[in-house]
Amino acid sequence: MRRPPQNKSTKLSQESLRLVNLAVAVSQSASRIEDSAWQKQLDALVRKNLKAHHAQLDNAAEHVFKHHPEAYEVMIETLESLSTSQAFEHNGQWFDALLITAPVLAWTRFEIFAGQIATDHAQLLATQLQACLLTSQARLHLLPTLYSLDQLPRNHSETAVLLERLAQAELKGLTPQHSQDLMPVIPFLADIRFMLAVVIVPQAQPLFQWQEIAAPFDCAQAKTVALEKWTEQATPTLSRLLPGCHIDLLMPEAFYTACREADIKIRPALLRSAVFYLTQHLDVDASELQTIVAGFGDEDSPGQIEEYRISFLLKSAPEVLYGVVWPLYQPDDQVNAIDNPTENICVGEIPAILNDCGVSDIRKIDDVFSMEFCDDCHAPLFPDADADLVHAEMPADTPAQGSEHFH
Repeated sequence: MRRPPQNKSTKLSQESLRLVNLAVAVSQSASRIEDSAWQKQLDALVRKNLKAHHAQLDNAAEHVFKHHPEAYEVMIETLESLSTSQAFEHNGQWFDALLITAPVLAWTRFEIFAGQIATDHAQLLATQLQACLLTSQARLHLLPTLYSLDQLPRNHSETAVLLERLAQAELKGLTPQHSQDLMPVIPFLADIRFMLAVVIVPQAQPLFQWQEIAAPFDCAQAKTVALEKWTEQATPTLSRLLPGCHIDLLMPEAFYTACREADIKIRPALLRSAVFYLTQHLDVDASELQTIVAGFGDEDSPGQIEEYRISFLLKSAPEVLYGVVWPLYQPDDQVNAIDNPTENICVGEIPAILNDCGVSDIRKIDDVFSMEFCDDCHAPLFPDADADLVHAEMPADTPAQGSEHFH
């Protein structure tokens, strides 16, 4: 759900260059007819590379992001659309299939569960999802697993493979094999859990209930009602699956759209849970904490910020105790997150949340750092008071309570 993987190669293959040129052509077309013609060619080339699992897609997306920003949305929308939605033929009839996810935001003092869902709970959630959101002709297959972000498909090709596997199994009445070889979950104080499902309908038929509302209609209001119904019905079951957690259900949507929305919505909870955790486990008041905020980005794009990292320290000690990553997605995210300090006062969403939690000592470093991670555990490194990047470490004598190995 982040931007495309970094690719240090400066030379594009011929295949990647064709992808780039087609995305640029779509972005520069002056009519719907021309746009459709270029988009059809781009779709065909992307489908070819999705099936071949080639790196050309990531290479092209990274190149477009850096050199043709006007075409970036075209490229990403094409990659996301074609990897999460396809048409499949079965017994002479064509069906549309869409990969969706239902995100759950969770925060706790303890460990947030991820893993296999009991059969009866999975069946109940599938029934509720069908009743709250989907049309009567839609068929749903819900994977009986709560996934963490690191356990989701890592690229568009893997997403397309998952969609095809689930769709074919549902059409043929088979039970797809669910991988039990998932990456271990890194505990966080606040995190997202994802339920994955495929929805199948006869071709050109509506998938979601709000598509059947007679005009004039308010799609946003219809989605709000659907989310309220889903929240009311699914919360009791998910609360049992995530004991000791405060949870918030988000709108089940197409895979990448829902993942992005979840990443944005979890950001305030990450800061609030960090303050709560530190004050409780260190037995200090929030006013005794200091925070350092710095921007991080790609070293090949100097000055461009992709995420903020927030370090938490005690005012009385120089060590970074805890860190939170605040990713940027939308064009105005950077200004909204934290604006340039005026008279030593930081403004923006990050300072507002910290101030609301009782943290008033907020320092912003103007330098933009490269995206550095720990060589051993791959956790992000955070800036200390001297603007050096370090590993966030709680004191060794911090009392144990629940799962304490957080990054």
